[in-house]
Amino acid sequence: MSTTNQKETLTIHTIESAPEGSKALLEASQKNNGFLPNLHGVLAGAPGLLEAYQTLHGLFTNSSFNKDELTVVWQTINVEHGCHYCVPAHTGIAKAMKVDDAITEALRNKTSLPTEKLQTLHKTTLSITKDRGNISKEEIETFYAAGYTQRHLLEIILGLSQKVISNYTNSIAETPVDDAFKNFAWSK
Repeated sequence: MSTTNQKETLTIHTIESAPEGSKALLEASQKNNGFLPNLHGVLAGAPGLLEAYQTLHGLFTNSSFNKDELTVVWQTINVEHGCHYCVPAHTGIAKAMKVDDAITEALRNKTSLPTEKLQTLHKTTLSITKDRGNISKEEIETFYAAGYTQRHLLEIILGLSQKVISNYTNSIAETPVDDAFKNFAWSK
């Protein structure tokens, strides 16, 4: 019996327990990652959500942002949403992508980034996230003056779409951090 003070736990599916529509997606995830991330196991409970997340991840990863900028967008949103799962996961992903640890640590600890351009990307992403897209003309002009384009501005929304799926799911599910990322534990 649940109470209003307790969260219900969502199932972390395996390939075997997942709904039919999620099985192939989980198999691909396990092949791509070398293990089945707990987040993907939770998302598998709704095959369309898992597919949307994986599709958005692929689209954002292949956007016009470089690896440092991808990390800035992802981690800015993860930290703002207080995602206990995604901050460590994206710390591990950043390491695998060979992103400078100074960038990751600045994002995790809410300190200044190593370049003004990345700091502007962080501020713009944070503003879009906090203000639900209602950012000022001045913020947009500052973003463009830093060397970013309209495409970049729109691609922040693409990254945010991916992170809303994962961050909100992890908050509801209290998804356990995968063993691969436990060394990068983080809390708000």
